[in-house]
Amino acid sequence: MISGNSYIEQKKNTHLYFMLGGNKYAVNTANVLEIMKLPALDYPQKLPNNIIGLLKYNNFVINIVDIRFYLDIEVTPYTPDNELIIVKTDEIIFGIITDKVVGLSAYESTNVDTIPFVDNKTIIDSIYKQNQETIFIINIYSIENRLKQTIKADDIDIQALFPKEEHAVTIMKNRTQAIAEKTKFSLMSGELHSKKKLISFNLNNDTYCITLDYVKEVLKDTSVTNVPGTPDFIEGIMNLRGDYITVLNLKKFLNIHKTEQKNEFDKTPVIIVSCNDMELAFLIDKINELFEVPEDKLLGEGDGYFANEFILNNNPYTILNIEKIFTDKKIIITDM
Repeated sequence: MISGNSYIEQKKNTHLYFMLGGNKYAVNTANVLEIMKLPALDYPQKLPNNIIGLLKYNNFVINIVDIRFYLDIEVTPYTPDNELIIVKTDEIIFGIITDKVVGLSAYESTNVDTIPFVDNKTIIDSIYKQNQETIFIINIYSIENRLKQTIKADDIDIQALFPKEEHAVTIMKNRTQAIAEKTKFSLMSGELHSKKKLISFNLNNDTYCITLDYVKEVLKDTSVTNVPGTPDFIEGIMNLRGDYITVLNLKKFLNIHKTEQKNEFDKTPVIIVSCNDMELAFLIDKINELFEVPEDKLLGEGDGYFANEFILNNNPYTILNIEKIFTDKKIIITDM
């Protein structure tokens, strides 16, 4: 595992970033349960405008909120391309709708500005500045407090914001059905902290996972510089805000047959992984999702580079053994 205070500080500062209404926001990954494409939501009665619908999430019926109502920002119509971030506090689980989940990153505390006069009604408690970009940090506990209150807002037809086209409606209903079928991974009361949090990704058509404890950052596209004379599985190096990180081609390292299929839009996604005070960038084909799985659903410890396996929605997942990869003698990490 990542050692000492550096691991504690990284976990505290690791956030999931998302776009909504032209602005960029972030929530702490410690509170994130899952990311999913927008399913069909229930709207059984007149709800406050901060709640755009209800979703049956395992054994719970959870509220789905649009933070733009809290921020007095124009709310635009939703599409099947919208994504939900399912989050938890100590008391409740709810969903936040987004335009798009951008990625995951550990921010530097020196770049954070606290907003003055913050109270329990303010859902943004700080601003993070990165590369001349402003990111608003969401306080989900403030949202929790707002959900406990009756909020009277303008009379807005929430249901009119959702698509009515048959194709879009079918897609969203199918997603809702898929969520309902995940009964074997139900979140029972009192089990919220007995989960292994994972991020999944593709190598060819197979799905692999890394325990989130090791993940420092996720980048959907990056530039890699080739370094002559390095092993075949070393793709090169990348510049991450002034630090040079070795890029490991996972398919070559794990001896997985390479296909000719290009990833979407020819992007180069990487996962920045930290272990034993070292960092590597894992070159992958496609980043999938962040989710939790009960440890008793794991099929048993593996060996070598593969720590464990499990089945989700009839699809196999393989969890990588990060400790084994980082201590492998054929990986040579030098200062660049």
